[in-house]
Amino acid sequence: MISDREQAVFECGIKLGGIFHQFIGTPVSLKSRKSLEKAIEEAIKNQPFVESVRVKINLGKRSYVPLSEKMLDVSVAVRFRSAKCKCRLKYIKEEDYPRMYIEEVRKCSA
Repeated sequence: MISDREQAVFECGIKLGGIFHQFIGTPVSLKSRKSLEKAIEEAIKNQPFVESVRVKINLGKRSYVPLSEKMLDVSVAVRFRSAKCKCRLKYIKEEDYPRMYIEEVRKCSA
């Protein structure tokens, strides 16, 4: 039997994986950055168990590029029954890798 905690962690991972594989390569500019952040947030909020989503896109000094994993900083919180999971997708420069990781898993009241 899968616990609520395990299911919450799984759901969080699915949400981050969806963002990563669905939106990488999307054209983004300084002008469209905010609207793309909002579009990604709204798309993920529509999925079951999502409590909150925050997306930040760092373009640096580039004015127009395809979205890459190095630009994303995403936080997602999901709740499944008695468990809540907060996870993150963020590029880790020292590892040269876009890490998806759990920030917190906790029990919550029903």
